[in-house]
Amino acid sequence: MKLRLARRAVGDAVVVAVEGELDLFTAPFLRDEVRDAIKLDGSRLVLDLTSLSFMDSSGLSVLIEAWRLATGQGGGVSLAAPQAPVARILRTTGLDRRIKVYPDVGAAVEAL
Repeated sequence: MKLRLARRAVGDAVVVAVEGELDLFTAPFLRDEVRDAIKLDGSRLVLDLTSLSFMDSSGLSVLIEAWRLATGQGGGVSLAAPQAPVARILRTTGLDRRIKVYPDVGAAVEAL
């Protein structure tokens, strides 16, 4: 499975749903989507990871870049509902201490 992305507004935040596998080949697509979302829709960003089944270090790099871009513009990034393998990577790398993880999109939006 490749990567599918969908962007929508929820309140004053922008939610990007990420579905499939986030790796060396698909990370540039999410990077572009995140940049566009922040530029066009605002710096309050939620990444909905409900349907993300795999993420490698390239994906982590995109999440870090998203956080830097959003916080640099006075916003923030929240992660919503990662599956167990993705949540494990976030915990193992400590990224979940920098970018907060929430059980669902609603909680992630509210926290921003």
